[in-house]
Amino acid sequence: QVHLVESGGGSVQPGGSLTLSCVASGRTLEIFGMGWFRQAPGKEREFVAALSWRTNSEYYQDSVKGRFTISRDGENAVSLQMNLLQPEDSATYYCTATSSAPWSPTNRADYDYWGQGTPVAVSS
Repeated sequence: QVHLVESGGGSVQPGGSLTLSCVASGRTLEIFGMGWFRQAPGKEREFVAALSWRTNSEYYQDSVKGRFTISRDGENAVSLQMNLLQPEDSATYYCTATSSAPWSPTNRADYDYWGQGTPVAVSS
């Protein structure tokens, strides 16, 4: 079992920045990759970004490319740097990890572990 804990959500004005962090504990040697999804009220949970532990490849949703950056922070942590935030980025952001292979980074069903979520609100 892998346990994920997110931090770093909050409120920001349009154009601002936030950094989300996620720390994994437990059977972390099983992890192939970690990522972030988000879910706005009344909408489906959607892929945001992911990072392969094996290849260091980064994956992004088109709408966040050039604004968000996912990175590995040490052995068992990942962060999401979010710049130029817009109101449409407002959502609860969930950290997730996969121990499955093969793994499709954008496929929610391929992830095995989820954090509790951290809210991000972008408004003026």
